[in-house]
Amino acid sequence: MGTGIDLNCDVGEGVGNESLLFRHISSCNIATGGHAGDARSMREIALLAAKHKIRIGAHPSYPDREHFGRVTRVMEKREFQSSIEIQINGLFDILESHKLSMHHIKAHGALYNDLAPGGRLALEYLEVLEPFRDMSILYAPCGSEFARVAAECGFHLWEEGFADRAYRPGGSLVSRTESGAVLTDPATVAKQVLEMVLRNRVKCSDGSYYTMTPRTLCVHGDNPKANTILEYLTECLSEAAIPLEK
Repeated sequence: MGTGIDLNCDVGEGVGNESLLFRHISSCNIATGGHAGDARSMREIALLAAKHKIRIGAHPSYPDREHFGRVTRVMEKREFQSSIEIQINGLFDILESHKLSMHHIKAHGALYNDLAPGGRLALEYLEVLEPFRDMSILYAPCGSEFARVAAECGFHLWEEGFADRAYRPGGSLVSRTESGAVLTDPATVAKQVLEMVLRNRVKCSDGSYYTMTPRTLCVHGDNPKANTILEYLTECLSEAAIPLEK
């Protein structure tokens, strides 16, 4: 796990809390226009991230602003790949114009979940990401088939755990349509994170445990308690002698 743990947040999604979040995290995932964001927001947040010395990543989604990218879309291969390519290149070009680098790529919402089992969609997605394979890290769900396939294709991976989401048996996330899917109590989040980092496991909704070794952990930027959670979590990590990796 290196010298510490990476904390990441999804940003540029219209919440406007980036200046608070950036005090506590080490990586950010900037919405690239699929579910939220545009050229202006990408530029503003990228520059703010650079000011705070935060790693910058692209956060592509199904093109679905109506449902915030949280609904699966069945798309033709060409349409899907074109959308992802436009989104990632949009941020990349902005970063390049300001002499900044794109540290990682992390899919958003339903796309992230749909990639996890691997299969055709995962291969189509990785095909689009091929030009970035040697310059950016891929954030992927811990222990997923997608992570395995991506590694076989030569991508550099940071496997990810979710600090503020409940887990199902087998490592998938509890649907946001279900009660308790999003964790908002800082102590509950910290307990889950320490279990992940110190014991390499997470307690699932049925009481079983799923083994994981996260390299990066996500607190969602649109969580209503995101800033409070991050303040408490970073204190707990410090007390446990787990540094935030910069």
